Amino acid sequence: MPNMSLKKVKMPEQEADVRNKNFKEVALGYTLEQAQEEATRCLNCRHKPCMNGCPVGVPIPEFIQHVAQGDIEAAYLTIKRENALPAICGRVCPQENQCEGKCVRAIKGEAVGIGRLERFVADYHMALNKEETVEIEKNHHKVAIVGSGPAGITCAGELAKRGYDVTVFEALHETGGVLVYGIPEFRLPKALVAKEVDNVKKLGVHVETNVIVGRSITIDELKDEGYEAIFVGSGAGLPRFMGIPGENLNGVYAANEFLTRVNLMKAYQFPNHPTPVKIGEKVAVIGGGNVAMDAARTAKRLGAKEVYIVYRRGEEELPARKEEIHHAKEEGIIFKLLNNPIAIHGEDGWVKSMECVEMTLGEPDASGRRRPVEKEGSEFLLEVGTVIEAIGQSPNPLIRQTTPGLETQKWGGIIVEEETMATSKDGVYAGGDVVTGAATVILAMGAGKNAAKAIDEALSKK
Repeated sequence: MPNMSLKKVKMPEQEADVRNKNFKEVALGYTLEQAQEEATRCLNCRHKPCMNGCPVGVPIPEFIQHVAQGDIEAAYLTIKRENALPAICGRVCPQENQCEGKCVRAIKGEAVGIGRLERFVADYHMALNKEETVEIEKNHHKVAIVGSGPAGITCAGELAKRGYDVTVFEALHETGGVLVYGIPEFRLPKALVAKEVDNVKKLGVHVETNVIVGRSITIDELKDEGYEAIFVGSGAGLPRFMGIPGENLNGVYAANEFLTRVNLMKAYQFPNHPTPVKIGEKVAVIGGGNVAMDAARTAKRLGAKEVYIVYRRGEEELPARKEEIHHAKEEGIIFKLLNNPIAIHGEDGWVKSMECVEMTLGEPDASGRRRPVEKEGSEFLLEVGTVIEAIGQSPNPLIRQTTPGLETQKWGGIIVEEETMATSKDGVYAGGDVVTGAATVILAMGAGKNAAKAIDEALSKK
C-alpha cells in the first residue's frame, strides 16, 4: 500500500546555530529506512508526469520503486542510465520547479522527495566503493569539450560511452567548473564532486586543466589539431555590477569572485586553515538569487557578525529557492527587502557604508514581476565593511571574440539550434550558461546530453 502521508519524510540537518559556524554539509541525508518510507509515497503514476519535468529524462518512478523494495544498486543503475552526476543533482537541482513540480502528490500535500531520494541512492552507492566498469568500443573520432562544468562534463561522458576520444579543456586548475568554484562546500562538498567527475574520467575522458580556450588555444586551432566537433560549455563567469559610485573600493566583491576565492583557496576550511579571503564584521550582499544566498551564508561562516541580503523587491519576488531562503534565515542572515543600494562610501580606500533607498512595488515589468520604484527622501546608510554584488553573470567574451563566424546574442550568449545545440560555426556546438546565461546545473546537463546526441549523429555519418 502507498504511504499517503501529505508530508515528505523530514531530512536530518545540522542545527542552525552550529552549522553557521562550519562548512560541513547542512543536510545530512536519509537513512535507508527513511528513504524507503519516502519512496512508498510514490504512486508510480502510469503517465509519469515527474519525468516531463526532468531535463535529462531520469526514469523517476522506476528508480523510486527500487528504493521502496530496498534494491538501492538497481535504483542507482536506473538513474545512471540518464544522469551522470546523481549525487550532485540530488543536492543542487531545483526539484520543486522541475520533477517535483509535476508530482501528483503535490496537488494535495507535498511532492515526493525525488531529489532527496536521488541523493540517498548516489551516496549509498558511493559508500560501497564499487568500481564502475563500462566496456567501450572506440570509434577513433576526436571531440573537444570547452569547460568541465555540468554541461561540458555531461557531454564528455555521453560521447565517451559512445566510443569517442574526448578531451576536456578547463581554464582553472580544478575540474568541475561551477560545481567546484561556484557552489559552497556546505551545499556541495568538493570531495563528492571529485568522485562523480572521476567516474566520467574513467570512461576514458582526458582532461587538460589551465587551458584557456580563446587565449591558450582557439576554437579554429582545435579544429586544425583534428577535433571533428567542439562543444563549448564555458559557463557564465563574467560578473555584472550595478554601476553605482564606490564599486572600486577595497572590500567590494563580485559574488562569483568571492565564492571562487573561498572555494579554490580553501577558505572553507576556516577556522582550521587560515583564510586569504578577508571580510568585515558587517557584510551586505546585493541580490536575491541562489548565488546571493550562497555568498551571504558563506560570509557568515567566515566570521561576519552581521550579514544582510539587500534586495529591491519583496520576499515573494525573491528568485532563490525557498529552501535556501529558509536556511539563510535560520542561520541569522538579515533580509533587508524593498531596499536598493545607490552608492558605496569608503574611508582610506576601504568600504565603510552603503547608501540605500527604500522601494515600493509598482506595475509588473517585462519579466512579469512588479517593478520596484524608489520612495523619495527614504535614503539611509547601512554600515558595512564588505559589499558583495550578486546581480547576475554573463558569458566571458573571450571565445566569441576569437572565433570568427560564431553568432552570439547582444548580451553575449552563443546562439544555438534548440534541438541540436549546433552553433552558426560548422562543427561547433554549445550549451549551458554560455547559451542561456546563469541557469541551473540540470538544465546545463540536459544541453550537454542533447549536444552529445547531435554530435554523434553528425560524426557517425562520416
